[in-house]
Amino acid sequence: MTHFGTNAAIRNDWTLDEIKAIYNKPVLELIVEAANVHKIYQATGEVQVCTLLSVKTGGCPEDCSYCPQAARFHTGVDVHKLLSQEQVLTAAQRAKDGGSTRFCMGAAWREVRDNRDFDKVLDMVKGVNEMGLEVCCTLGMVNEYQAEKLKEAGLYAYNHNLDTSEENYSNIITTRTYDDRLDTIENVRKAGISVCSGGIIGLGETDEDRIGMLHTLSTLVQHPESVPVNALVPVKGTPLENQPLVTVWEMVRMIATARILMPKTMVRLSAGRERMSVTEQALCFLAGANSIFTGEKLLTTPNPDFDADKAMFELLGLNPRKSFKEEGQPEVV
Repeated sequence: MTHFGTNAAIRNDWTLDEIKAIYNKPVLELIVEAANVHKIYQATGEVQVCTLLSVKTGGCPEDCSYCPQAARFHTGVDVHKLLSQEQVLTAAQRAKDGGSTRFCMGAAWREVRDNRDFDKVLDMVKGVNEMGLEVCCTLGMVNEYQAEKLKEAGLYAYNHNLDTSEENYSNIITTRTYDDRLDTIENVRKAGISVCSGGIIGLGETDEDRIGMLHTLSTLVQHPESVPVNALVPVKGTPLENQPLVTVWEMVRMIATARILMPKTMVRLSAGRERMSVTEQALCFLAGANSIFTGEKLLTTPNPDFDADKAMFELLGLNPRKSFKEEGQPEVV
């Protein structure tokens, strides 16, 4: 079944049955269909290069079963207070010099509080924005007022992952609800900030859970501008430390399905990439991934460095996407 033509509109009314049919296609057929959709809606060979920095590490009161930064788990992660403006801008300059065009700052908070630390983050956002980088934050839950303050400071994107399906969510996290996640996404959207929201596979979820998460993302009133697809990196001391690693084919299936459902979205090959060979990563790009995190760490877990990714780009003929490419362009409805 062909889902797209060159004049097809972006759809937000996908049914679970439709998504299941796409997700369960023979994997090579699925890759071909996703690649065809990618050619219609994206610049082939263009990949957004992002860097993620933990600006406040550890001590989080949440109980996310996968997270080494949760205070209740003994994972060996050192707790660090909020970095200084100078430290953040130095890291942002290093990322820019390494080829990144988006710089994301993560803080291990349950939610943003209106205090001095938030004021400092707003200053960080202003500083990174002035460097010509798309600046992104992931700070936990935000209300409408806080989202507006971030927008005023120059925030380009806000990351708030769904993690898994609504049905599986309470098996992974009990300290907040799925609706809390969706409320933050709505507050970010109202403020006019680009939405970055995806999930993690390898948490012990079923294929139905993966399909359910994709259904939620692809039926939002407006698709997220960016959807990270993460493979669990099991961390000793967390409840999920003994989870088996996901295969590249599971990542490819998720990426390809996301590409077909959300053609204009940046689909990010995120956590777990450091375990992949260049050949495996090439399969993910072929299936529709067009964004990566680069740099030595993703918050607290390992990640390929700038030099390794530069060599991969040269080998595969990939080109870094420029900052603010979508600015001023009409939205597809």
